[in-house]
Amino acid sequence: MDPTFDVAALNNPKVTEDDLNRFRYSVYEISTQVQKLEKQVTEVEQFYRSTDVQVNSAKDKGREKHLAGTKKPQHGASSKEATPSDTMQELMRQFSLILHQMTQHKWAWPFMEPVDVEGLGLYDYYEIIEKPMDFTTIKRKMDAKDGSGYKNVREIYSDVRLIFKNAMKYNDEKNDIHVMAKTLLEKFEKKWLQLLPKVARVENGLLKEEAQVQLETQLAQKATYANMARDINVALCDVDLNLNRLKAMVMEKCRKLSTQEKLALTTALSRLTLENLTRALQIVSENNPTFQLNVDEVNLDLDAQSDYTLWRLNIFVKRALEDQEKAARDIVVNDNDNIEDKKNNKRKRL
Repeated sequence: MDPTFDVAALNNPKVTEDDLNRFRYSVYEISTQVQKLEKQVTEVEQFYRSTDVQVNSAKDKGREKHLAGTKKPQHGASSKEATPSDTMQELMRQFSLILHQMTQHKWAWPFMEPVDVEGLGLYDYYEIIEKPMDFTTIKRKMDAKDGSGYKNVREIYSDVRLIFKNAMKYNDEKNDIHVMAKTLLEKFEKKWLQLLPKVARVENGLLKEEAQVQLETQLAQKATYANMARDINVALCDVDLNLNRLKAMVMEKCRKLSTQEKLALTTALSRLTLENLTRALQIVSENNPTFQLNVDEVNLDLDAQSDYTLWRLNIFVKRALEDQEKAARDIVVNDNDNIEDKKNNKRKRL
């Protein structure tokens, strides 16, 4: 309901208290619905602002994946192929075999357990080595079932290299431990290079798989918000329909302005500021298409306006004048304060 119209227009002997209560309840119900719709509109707008670019980018990646990954099915091939995630698990198993071979080497024994810093008197070890590592720790992390384990082969590869790099960093080049670590690292790197092409293919597949999942998730969200937008549009149409019904009820129930009230309204219009006068004439033009809005030369026939328009106009003008008077009083108070301040400053200078 328009904020410039209230139950004052229903000040009619024929209007019962039940009529007023129904009017108030209808206004409250519509207002509550509009507030809810405003929140939904904000949510939809935020979603589209934040995801449109991402969805378009994901679509492009998805198309590239589809074109690059499309192959003709081989005769007799299984319709169910291993996913990149499954292949990565197979790579982990293959890598564990390489790891087993490394631990069986005759020079692997110094690297099986965490370095006994206190027992060996290596008191500066933690000052030199930032992240200690050993085969037992790697094995325990590979077997972890609580989600703290390795996510891919490269993580294990990095920790295996760290074992040997730590030993080479802490021990002098001529030290036996340094030589053993360097030798095992070279053997390990050769085995890793043999596995690396397959690792790269699987990682590429995982990236495409992740992009496809992200695309599908975003498209599903977009469909959800598109449905929400359609529901909001339907709800707004219902609100508009209810407002028109409420307006019709008000127009039917409200009393006519008296001649004296119209004269008072004419006088009050002349006291409005230019801004408020413009807003007042806009109220008239909204409900009277033939009215020409011109603040420079106002020619308003109140008798030609509907009762609904007159009541909106009357209430708006009343409130506008109250605001103008309040603003004028505030200016006078501020001016008086400024005068007092000037007087006080003058006394201080004297």
